[in-house]
Parts: sequence; C-alpha cells; structure tokens
Amino acid sequence: MVIEEKLQELKEQINKIVPSGITISDVEFEGPELVIYTDDPKQFADQADLIKILARDLRKRIVVRPNILEDPERAAQEIRSVVPENAGITDLFFDPETGEVLIEAEKPGVVIGKNGITLREITKQIGWTPKVVRTPPIESSTVKQIRTYLRSVKDERKAFLRAIGRRIHREVTNKDQWLRVTTLGCCREVGRAAFLISTPESKILVDCGEKPGSIANGTPYLYVPEISPLTSLDAVVLTHAHLDHCALVPLLFKYGYEGPVYSTPPTRDLSTMLQLDYLDVVRKETDKIPYTSNEVRTYMKHSITLNYGSVTDIAPDVKLTFHNAGHILGSAIAHFHIGEGLYNIAFTGDFNYQKSRLFSPAVSSFPRLEALFMESTYGGSNDFQPQRKDAEDKLYETVSATIQRGGKVIIPAFAVGRSQEVMLALEEGIRKQKMPPVKIYLDGMIKEATAIHTTYPEYLNSDLRNQIFREGLNPFLSDAFVQVDSPSLREKVISGDPCVIITTSGMLNGGPVMEYLKALGPDERNALVFVGYQADGTLGRRIQKGWREIPLGWRETIVINLEIATSDGFSGHSDRKQLMNFVAHLQPRPEKIFTIHGDENKTLDLASSIYKRHRIETHSPMNLETYRMI
Repeated sequence: MVIEEKLQELKEQINKIVPSGITISDVEFEGPELVIYTDDPKQFADQADLIKILARDLRKRIVVRPNILEDPERAAQEIRSVVPENAGITDLFFDPETGEVLIEAEKPGVVIGKNGITLREITKQIGWTPKVVRTPPIESSTVKQIRTYLRSVKDERKAFLRAIGRRIHREVTNKDQWLRVTTLGCCREVGRAAFLISTPESKILVDCGEKPGSIANGTPYLYVPEISPLTSLDAVVLTHAHLDHCALVPLLFKYGYEGPVYSTPPTRDLSTMLQLDYLDVVRKETDKIPYTSNEVRTYMKHSITLNYGSVTDIAPDVKLTFHNAGHILGSAIAHFHIGEGLYNIAFTGDFNYQKSRLFSPAVSSFPRLEALFMESTYGGSNDFQPQRKDAEDKLYETVSATIQRGGKVIIPAFAVGRSQEVMLALEEGIRKQKMPPVKIYLDGMIKEATAIHTTYPEYLNSDLRNQIFREGLNPFLSDAFVQVDSPSLREKVISGDPCVIITTSGMLNGGPVMEYLKALGPDERNALVFVGYQADGTLGRRIQKGWREIPLGWRETIVINLEIATSDGFSGHSDRKQLMNFVAHLQPRPEKIFTIHGDENKTLDLASSIYKRHRIETHSPMNLETYRMI
C-alpha cells in the first residue's frame, strides 16, 4: 500500500470516530506523528478525550492542527484575557510547525484550570494547542536560542518532518525476520559510544560520541560497510548529552546523513550547548575541527524530542520508548520494540540505579525485554562507591580543612550532572553549617547547564521539585554561588580569599580548570577534589595515579603540590553493587546481556558475574563485532 492510500484509509477511520459536525480536511505524517488538519479545532477542544480515543484506536501519536492559525499577536491577547492575571504569565512561544503555543507561567496550575477547563477555553478561542510550563527560575540562553532558531527554519523543518513521516510509515516489504547489532565503539573501553541496530527494513544508530583523552582512536568506526552510506540510516537515537555519547552527531550530517535525531528535550538542549563548546575547545588545541557550527544547526533542525514513556514509531518495523536512566538531566534508557512483537532490545546509555539529589533511580521494568546492552564503568569486582552521605561528609571535611589552612578547593566537574550534584551538596553544607560559609565560584558552562536544569523541572526528582516550588527554597539561587564570567574575575579568584571553585572540564582535558591548576597547583595549602570518573589517557587519571609534574605544551610544566582527594560517591554511574542489583530487578529478565562502556577487565568481570549469579547469557563484546539477536 502506498503512503497516499494509507493516509486515505486513516482519514476514513478518523471520520468514523469523530462526531458529526467536525470536518477533517487532511491527514499527514509529520515525523513520528499523524497530524489531523481541521477547520473545527474548537469542537475538538470540547471533546476532551477524543484525541486519546483516536490514538488508542489508530495506534498512532495524534496531533490536531487547525488549517488556519490565529495571528500570534491576537492569540497572545486572547490568552491573556482568558487566563487569570495571578497565573503570572512570563512568556508565550508560538510554534507554527506544531501549532502549539508554549505558555510559561509562575503558576501553571492557574493556566490549566480545574480539570483543564482554562486550557480548553484557550484552544476554543485561538485554535493553537496550549502547552504550559513553569517559568524557569534561571533563564537559559541556550533554550531561547534553540527555540528562536527552530522558529526561523519552520518551513524547512515542516518539509523535513513530512519526508521523515513518509519514510517511517512506508510499507514493510521484506518478509525475512532478523535483527543484528554492530558495535562501532564503546566496547572494552570508555567513550566513543556508537551501536548500529539493523533489520531487513531499517538501520538505527544509537549514540555517536568521542573518546575522552584520545587522539589516535577518538571516533567510532563510522566508515565500516555496515553503516555506509550514512544516507541509509533511518534514525539516530541519543541516550544522553555527555560528549562521549553525543559529540560527533553533527559529524554525521557533514558526511551525508539526512535523517532525524531522537532524544529527550533536555538532551537536545544540553548536547547542542556541549557540542558548540567542544568545537571551541578543539579549535584552541588543534586547527582540525571535526565539523562546524553549521552542522550543529543542522542537527537542531533534524532533532525530534520525545518524553519518557512515549512509544513512538521511528522506522517501519521499530518503535522507540525512552525511560529515565537517572544519570544526568534527560538521560534515557532507549528501549526498541522490533517488528510486531518480534524482539525487544534496550541500551542503558549511562545510568544510575540509586536516587541522587537530582534524579530518581533508573527504570528497571519494561513491557518486554529480550536483550540488554548495559554500561560497566564501575563493573569491576572492587568498584564499590561510598554512600552519598559519606562522600558528602568527606567533601565537607576536605573543604573545611583546606579553608582553615588558607587554601582554595578546585573541583573539576562535568558541566552537566556532577556540577549540579556538588552545588546542591555544598549549598546544604553551608546552610546546615557542616562547612564554612565560603564563596563557591562557578567557571565554564556550569551556570548555563544549571539554567537548563531549571527549565525542565519535570525531569528532576520529586523531593527537589517540592523543595524549589512548594517550600520556596531553590538551592541553585544561593548567594554562595558566584559565576566567573571574565578573565579578570578569574584572576581575582586565584589571588583572592579561600574559596571553592567548581570548574570544567571534569577530566582536566582542557577548559578553565587548567588555568586554576597551573596557578594553584604548586601551593600545598590548596586541594584538588575529583567527583567524577577519570578515563584512561586523561590528565585527571594521571594525577590520580600520582603524577606531580604535568607537561603543558613544549616548554611549561604544571607542578602538583596541592592535596589530591577523590569523592566517588558523587558519580552519576552505578557502582558494582548497583549494577548487579539492577540486573536482579530487571522485569522481565532478558535472555542476553552485553556489558559495554567500561575498561576491558571491568566489562569481562561484570559479564562473568552476571552469568554466574543469574545464568543469563552474557557477552563482553569487542568493537567491530556483529551479533545476530534473532
């Protein structure tokens, strides 16, 4: 059946379901969604459950869009006349591509109204579909720039989504049934995550990252026949925004990829921010940048965001669902449903199976699961991290002792995830008098990353949301935090009073941390505290191993006399105990488990232990291997 025939059949089914009086003028696939165009959006708004009924009966993601959208200026006036003034509307963002208006308000509940009555009234008045979010406590320039850019390319994006929608919903022509996974990176190593899922009908790439600290083999094996040409890919799926998983996605567009990139909304925004910063860092270190900001913009234009739990067609024979991974903001376990119940496979990305200050634990229950690819960063038999409380107490002790002797504490941290965890711990330490009330300087992209966290409060755990929105205590807005936004202020911090400095990069492979280390490293009164994983080959790992003289270019050397401390309990990765606990609680139990994203001895150790305890078939794959699942 050709696409036009399929759309006509769907239109006939819709007309049988909708009440008389509602005219369906057209239906069209746009990305993974079926868009219903109508002249009667107000009647749709009156039928509160109609869209749910259509989605259930048609087994599609349904969007209703009016044929003619109200002028945004007039629509904005209508919204403000309908919504009570005490809602505190701070911004309205009209997206012609989706027919949605994003309403930012200090009190979202007032905008929604009892049982959604105010939202329905808005739809009846303007036709646009209202979506309500809470006004972020900290404004994110990244989020605003992305929204503005997507609005500027709305026509191109609409054409792209229509083309992708038709590709997704094309007829399945091959009668063979098989599923293969090819490992293109991240096996028996940490970094350059990339995995290719292949069926007779489709190809999907999961992640495309760089390898920290590596020059010779820093990119995935993107040139192998299985993935060539890149135009043959149906989709790219991002588990989260750390560079070892997302840095090289724009490179795909440079070399011919034309399809969509699926992620959660926070992952799209964070990865865009980090990719642009990655280009700046590489440009300072070498003349050879892998791609330009043009490819980053192309990635944004081709991004399709999905929320946790939303089952979505991404190929004729593949459905994708994201589940919380508990690692960083928006991190997801990617669950793929292949065929009509043929096979189910999941990729954890990086995950944390314990509650943190920021996030709930990773999801371990799925509708079906035959195979699992799981990270093994701390998969070794001796990789046990301290409890979070113990790690925080050790941090307080180190900070207190350093400040007392007149020193400064440098905390190298990833801008996304670890920085916010450490910020929350230090804020509470000062508030509850567990450490001295010192200034905490934030250098690098930490403030902007934190602003993106406040843009998506629904991805934070309930305790933190309640603390911010119900108790009125937002720890990210503490007076203790000071943003370092100029070289002159950085010099004042270095020469000034005892303090704490949280700065990027987390593995000391570039970024502002190098200036602090160079200036403060020789003074034994100071301290360097690691709060995240240090990959092999990085400067951070060398210092952990005891290096005390670090070459800096051809002529300079950094002398390390300061105290070196490590607080593993802040990691966003599960330790050995949590990894085994995760497997024990998997529902349902998979037939196969592949241990990836870890040093060779750790992936082998974890695979062996899982098999011995649970008698599940396990593999510690090498790069460039292909496994047939069915």
